[in-house]
Amino acid sequence: MPTSSSLVTNLPADFNTFGQAVDTSMSELLGGTTGQVLSKTSNTNMDFTWVTPQVGDITGVTAGTGISGGGTTGTVTVSIDTAVTADLTTAQTLTNKTLTAPVITSPKISSTYSAKTAAYTFADGDQGNIFSMNNATTQQFSIPTDATFNFAIGTEINVFWITGAGQPTIGAVTPGTTTVISTGATSATPKLRVANSGATCVKLAANSWIVFGDVA
Repeated sequence: MPTSSSLVTNLPADFNTFGQAVDTSMSELLGGTTGQVLSKTSNTNMDFTWVTPQVGDITGVTAGTGISGGGTTGTVTVSIDTAVTADLTTAQTLTNKTLTAPVITSPKISSTYSAKTAAYTFADGDQGNIFSMNNATTQQFSIPTDATFNFAIGTEINVFWITGAGQPTIGAVTPGTTTVISTGATSATPKLRVANSGATCVKLAANSWIVFGDVA
């Protein structure tokens, strides 16, 4: 093949030689088919091969329940929707959730104390709380029927007699429906024995409770 300093003596032959050299160096660019692309086979100059690109079949990402984000074009991201899904990487408050066989490390459980001065019927939200009674006459802490509010079995509610002449009692709103047992003189309506004595009400089964503690 002639160089830049070669004397041109046979132009057709020189062009033919040049064409053959170009054809040889560009031979790997020949071929291929619709949809294929050139890919480097090695680091060598002009070393190419035709390949069929891998095309995914994902046309969109839809965020399901508990997930936000998604899309059908461009870069798509998804995230945990913390409004409905627990995020283990952040502090969250769980409300009305049932934990099955939970393992709790170093729990910090607190109860709410409420001072009562008149008869009181337990309601939703009283689970695990502490109630005192102070009245000049006898007043009762009452346990509602399951139809009124169905406390979970194992629910505990604590009561005590803080002061006042009235000796508090504990009993059912509807004795014929809700059973209360205790070691009190009247099993179904035990009394707190003296001022500052306390007792715990525990639900054993449907419409069935036991009261144990300093009762009479």
